[in-house]
Amino acid sequence: MTQRARATAWAVLLMTTAVVLNSCKKQGEPAQSAAPEQPKAEAPAQPSATARADAKPEPAAAAGKKGSEPKHNYVKELLVPVKLKEKAPETYKVRFDTTRGEFAITVTRAWAPLEADRFYNLVKHHFYDDAAFFRVVPNFVVQFGISANPAVSAAWRHVEMKDDPPSQTNKRGTITFAQTGNANSRGTQVFINLKDNPRLDHMGQGFAPFGIVDGNGMNVVEMMYDGYGDSAGPDQDQLEKQGDPYLRKGWPKLDHIKSATLVGTSDSVKQ
Repeated sequence: MTQRARATAWAVLLMTTAVVLNSCKKQGEPAQSAAPEQPKAEAPAQPSATARADAKPEPAAAAGKKGSEPKHNYVKELLVPVKLKEKAPETYKVRFDTTRGEFAITVTRAWAPLEADRFYNLVKHHFYDDAAFFRVVPNFVVQFGISANPAVSAAWRHVEMKDDPPSQTNKRGTITFAQTGNANSRGTQVFINLKDNPRLDHMGQGFAPFGIVDGNGMNVVEMMYDGYGDSAGPDQDQLEKQGDPYLRKGWPKLDHIKSATLVGTSDSVKQ
């Protein structure tokens, strides 16, 4: 065999070895995880909360700029619920900017003090920003309060509060905390009554309204997409675990809260 022939044979051998090694490496790499199967949606008979409910972190200032400060990171504070126990004003207003428009809610602390305090702290720290109106039952309720951020949902999952006894009836436009069938199970989920629902005043522990939609705001609330009904909607547990991408994949028509802010306080313009 000539020297040139031997060189060619060695080159072919080296190329063959490289191909084999590269093939083994690829076979040893893990396969990409398949998308989780969408669970069957449950249809609770009342405004229920199977778990506890965001805010996306606001973008930080550009790194490297001298003297720049990051914007407020509300998610970091929401991850420590025990610190969010500020007493609410006797009355306060919350403005909701949604995919259907804006509406406002006036909260009266005397109606349900514990609920008013919880709602105040959640709104102040932008818990409801980007959250979906994930359960809309025509002629009954519009429900929201599960965070778009799974880490925040996990932090609030077992942060229940004691029951406020109902002092107001669940009439059209009132907002009330959802609960399970157990006592002291209210967390972060709330619902707005689409009609007068007096039976909720006495169901279970009694659902206690703590505020009411202002003026013509119900015109916006009643526009929330209800095409999925109560039997084909999302599973609350999976929504908590997977966050907003879970909703947008399986229920893309659901409406969302762009922001929920306190009106007339320094917190409404806090950066």
